[in-house]
Amino acid sequence: MYNLVMNLYKVLEEAIVSDSVSIKEKLTRECLEYCSQNELIDAQNFTPLEFKTPSYAKRCKIVKPYQLVTRKGFDTPKGLASLVHAIAHIEYSAIDLALDAVYRYPEMNQRYKIDWLEVAIDEIRHYLMLESLLIELGFKYGDFSVHSGLFDASVETSKNLLDRMAIVPRYYEASGLDVTPQILKKLENKRKIPTVKYLIDILHIIYEEEIVHVQKGDYWFKYLCKVKGKESQIYFDILKRYKLLEKHRPHVNVTARKEAGFSCLEIKKLGKIECEE
Repeated sequence: MYNLVMNLYKVLEEAIVSDSVSIKEKLTRECLEYCSQNELIDAQNFTPLEFKTPSYAKRCKIVKPYQLVTRKGFDTPKGLASLVHAIAHIEYSAIDLALDAVYRYPEMNQRYKIDWLEVAIDEIRHYLMLESLLIELGFKYGDFSVHSGLFDASVETSKNLLDRMAIVPRYYEASGLDVTPQILKKLENKRKIPTVKYLIDILHIIYEEEIVHVQKGDYWFKYLCKVKGKESQIYFDILKRYKLLEKHRPHVNVTARKEAGFSCLEIKKLGKIECEE
């Protein structure tokens, strides 16, 4: 057990750079226990590292998004495994993003720290469920190429927490709420296959818990807007600055986004879709 009074941020750092999810889980639980018991945490003389590569770099071949192989044939073990691997990679990346949200912004309060450590625990559980299915299909994490989009977003927003809350939970995670129902529709007619049924069950769990994650991001985004004296509509200025506003959105999940904290004004602007408060 670490002397967390002195080394909370070193423990977080070790968790982030490790490519072992079991180590990430152990250290994250220790940090959550400590933060739950201590409101004031000493961050004097602490300067966060600027991570140059994601922790999965030793396990996965990283390519550009356009170089990824098109996923198809979900009724075959390899085809289904490619989909499971892609989702597992998102969840793995989300572990490090949640931990980094605590590590990189030590000025934030106890509630903030606990929120994102709890998110990290959820993401670890999501990853482990998907990893077990991947193994059942005869594959492992790292058998398919990945891209580093989420890691890149964390690097780009490392100096600005308001941007981080806008881009990671309120853009990328919220986009997952749009996409997951579409994936479930594609899988539904193959649910008689046990491994497909298992994936459907996992995706339902992830979907419900990701709504809560986006809610937390929404809360802290609006909290920071209030602290900085900014209107929450600055969200669209941030998306524009990161060249995300013009990205095509074929589906916008009105119900889930409203539950997660988005206003109808925001939803209409994102998807040009009907929405009633």
